[in-house]
Amino acid sequence: MIDETIRFKLQSSSPEEMKEIMKQVHAALKEKGYNPINQIVGYILSEDPTYITTHNNARSLIRKVDRDELLQQLVTDYLKED
Repeated sequence: MIDETIRFKLQSSSPEEMKEIMKQVHAALKEKGYNPINQIVGYILSEDPTYITTHNNARSLIRKVDRDELLQQLVTDYLKED
């Protein structure tokens, strides 16, 4: 029996991949008449996939992005000094 916690990590998305996925999800939400920002924030805060439409496979796409990595990237980009 193993007494240690085994940690694993799914393959991370690059910042460019995350950005492209988020753009696609944003577009799908907009096409369906939702407020994309509100829906994405709801998803990030709750991890409830029903905030994201299935239109254009958006729900499956956003689930490929790790929420913690996404938040880290968002904060990093927001705080970048020009």
